[in-house]
Amino acid sequence: MQRTHDAASAVVRTEDLSTYQQTVDNSFVPLKITPEPDGPFAASLRGVGAGDVAFTEVHSMPQVVERTRENISRGGSGFYKVSLLLAGSGMLIQDGREVIMNPGDISFYDTSQPYSLVFGEQFRNLIMMFPKDRLEFPEQFTASLTAVSLGDEHPLAQVVADFISKSSPHLHLLPAAARHKLAHTSIELFTSVLSAVFDSETIAQDPHQAMRQRIYDYIRTNLASHDLSPGSIAAANYISTRHLHALFQETGTSVSAWIKERRLERCRADLLDPALAHRGVAAIAANWGFTDAAHFSRNFRAAYGDSPTALRQRG
Repeated sequence: MQRTHDAASAVVRTEDLSTYQQTVDNSFVPLKITPEPDGPFAASLRGVGAGDVAFTEVHSMPQVVERTRENISRGGSGFYKVSLLLAGSGMLIQDGREVIMNPGDISFYDTSQPYSLVFGEQFRNLIMMFPKDRLEFPEQFTASLTAVSLGDEHPLAQVVADFISKSSPHLHLLPAAARHKLAHTSIELFTSVLSAVFDSETIAQDPHQAMRQRIYDYIRTNLASHDLSPGSIAAANYISTRHLHALFQETGTSVSAWIKERRLERCRADLLDPALAHRGVAAIAANWGFTDAAHFSRNFRAAYGDSPTALRQRG
């Protein structure tokens, strides 16, 4: 295995399947990798993070990638992935649908449901992964677009494909603030595609969903603040704390649980960021609001199945 580090970027090249499997799990969510039987195996991954958005380019020999029920039980169900095939061909299967992917095609899938990616030849694939709450649409709408060719649904998808393919290779050269802006732009463009596909002018958005989206944005912006609390969030958004709690209860979670999940995601991203290798685990945790190291470690292990130190050593 050869591994090189750039600012906020990691590159792994390997001919060892177990190393590749481990790297894939660290870069994305738990997955099952099955290479072509009796064939040579080699793969490379280059990943770069921008806040809670991750861009990873995979260049590999033929393989099948599966997100199984067992994988889902190990965590990582709160994300969407946008896949842009750069070379080769493949098939994405999810929710009873399947779509053939050719170079330039952009596809969308959900880590909370099983899926398969089948690559029968050498391929290059660029994946953007981000928390599901970054999209403003209810899941019943986004679920209708998994495993379809978004380019076939609306020509605006090509704009997203062009932007992601041209900007992501340079993200590791940029300072954190610029990376975050480009990642935010990528999400906004993708949201525009979904708006066009859904014809959102004819779909009345739930006002509670719109309010939640504004609150999500506020929390993400202030996630590192130790003063972040239900009271401060409610005051900043001109609602009562009772209304705030009710908005989160409608989605089956609580304000504190949602904040904790986002903070753990940021900690995980920082722990896997080569540019932050010099920072201690406790310092990273404290930066995202976890002042008690033991409490942080317990919550991190419960969320990801590994201690922060073990994840960093493997990553």
